[in-house]
Amino acid sequence: MEYTVHQLAELSGVSGRTLRYYDQIGLLPPARINSSGYRIYGEKEVDRLQQILFYRELEVSLDEIHKILEHPDFDPVIALKAHYHKLTQKRDHLEQLLHTVKVTIESKEGGIKMPDKEKFEGLKAERIRENERNYGAEIREKYGDREIDESNARLRGMSEQDYHHMQTLEVEIIDSLKKALETNSPASEEAEQIVQKHKQWLMYSWSKFSEEAYQNLADMYVADERFTSYYDDKAGPGAAQFLRDAIHHYVNKS
Repeated sequence: MEYTVHQLAELSGVSGRTLRYYDQIGLLPPARINSSGYRIYGEKEVDRLQQILFYRELEVSLDEIHKILEHPDFDPVIALKAHYHKLTQKRDHLEQLLHTVKVTIESKEGGIKMPDKEKFEGLKAERIRENERNYGAEIREKYGDREIDESNARLRGMSEQDYHHMQTLEVEIIDSLKKALETNSPASEEAEQIVQKHKQWLMYSWSKFSEEAYQNLADMYVADERFTSYYDDKAGPGAAQFLRDAIHHYVNKS
């Protein structure tokens, strides 16, 4: 079966303008151009568009999708299985959020007090999902599935007070980093206070503290651009490197 841009747009729900853009950037070229100048798509292109839409649903950038699909080891069956797993996780997350909202509405309308812990179940699940999506592969490879699963379990079981305190610490760390960057001294008293807060924040998810593991984590803040961008985007360029150096100084000093 072959399709024009208009026909494929109707079939997939993607606009014709988007299909033409995908062609322009090399993400989804047509199988051929007919004698009238129309783009013609075949079964191979339909399957590729399906993969693109699955990745977009998972919020993968177009550049990253292009790299994935063009990789010589790309296997569409393996990719579909991965999509299924991730979409299932996303569905479970949405169901958790929907349940939390529903119960909150019922408690407000019915005058029934909702347990504080239940108010935050969906939000904690979202944080876990974000961490897994952004850093899951790296931290699981470095620390092992058991350690990460235990960390996630600690977050799920966290009280409202602890969850709020953890979020407050996170904000304070970023604000302090912004100011400490001006000193350009990871060995300063200000830097040490940041590390102490960071360690306190970290122990809400870690079951035990290890100086070696702490330094390894600090190194990841610099080695992995996703960790680097988290701190640099929020606190300023060089924040991740500053925090890494401050952690190493703190550990070596103790």
